[in-house]
Amino acid sequence: MNGTIDGFSYGLVTPVAAYVMACVGSALGLRCVVRTVHHEPGWRLGWLALGASALGCGIWTMHFIAMTGFSVAETPVTYDIPLTVLSLAVAIVVVSAGVFIVGHRGATRAALTVGGSITGLGVAMMHYLGMFAMQLNGELHYNVLTVTLSVIIALVAATAALWAAVSVRGFLPTLGASLVMGLAVTGMHYTGMAAVSVHLHNTIHSTVESAAGGQEGTSLLLPMLLGPIIFLIIAAAIVMFDPVLILGDGNGSKKSTGRSKVVARGNTMPVHVAGNQDSSALSHTTPQGGQWASAAPQWPAAEEPAPQYGEPGAGASYGARYEGE
Repeated sequence: MNGTIDGFSYGLVTPVAAYVMACVGSALGLRCVVRTVHHEPGWRLGWLALGASALGCGIWTMHFIAMTGFSVAETPVTYDIPLTVLSLAVAIVVVSAGVFIVGHRGATRAALTVGGSITGLGVAMMHYLGMFAMQLNGELHYNVLTVTLSVIIALVAATAALWAAVSVRGFLPTLGASLVMGLAVTGMHYTGMAAVSVHLHNTIHSTVESAAGGQEGTSLLLPMLLGPIIFLIIAAAIVMFDPVLILGDGNGSKKSTGRSKVVARGNTMPVHVAGNQDSSALSHTTPQGGQWASAAPQWPAAEEPAPQYGEPGAGASYGARYEGE
């Protein structure tokens, strides 16, 4: 017999809260990567680690907030604590691998492909490991096509998030990217949940247990969510009060190392020319103080031999160019 599954036991409260946490984690992760890519690096490894941890915690928190709304009418749902904690560790470690690859290599096609694949598979692994941690009086079955679709969504969302992390600059663009990322991650979760069906073992026994302790899963998850949420709050404070990010892209960005060349100074520059040439093509004018002054070409005296190739003055201008930073 199949159980009656309800993924929205608390209405829209759990999906909205899950989406908010996914957006918070995504926004913090993206801002930390932006900090290392578009600004003076500072403590580069620290910022990448903070961003990866925030992104992993946000995705894990989203998953289990959404799971508090999951119930089966005929049986209580509880969770294996070691497997639940392991799913959090997997989320942080695998997301960190993808973030570090893109954070160091940049938005190259190879880096985005490898980093997005690792991160997307890590998100999917975290989700289904969390599902495997569920304990109920029955067996979970999955629709293969729907599971495949959820994994594809995770891969696309992770790759898009990493691309945005190294390509998007400014607070508002990063915020928009995090909203899209949160929607994709939440959509991946509920797509994966749509693939689930429960085959009950003993209907009579499970019904009695459901009446006695159907809230055990929620009472277990809520205390476990407290730690990651506190970490996200601390990470948000670090990002918000970082002076480089507060200054914005205009003042905190990496300074360009290019040097601009300026042809300046309104001095007349005499031109020495060897040989017999048309003087009409040799006039040279430069602005000085709003006036135009011409420099007539200087011809060598008839009795003086023309300079030979390689000697000073052989077709070379004695004018000066100035370079400025």
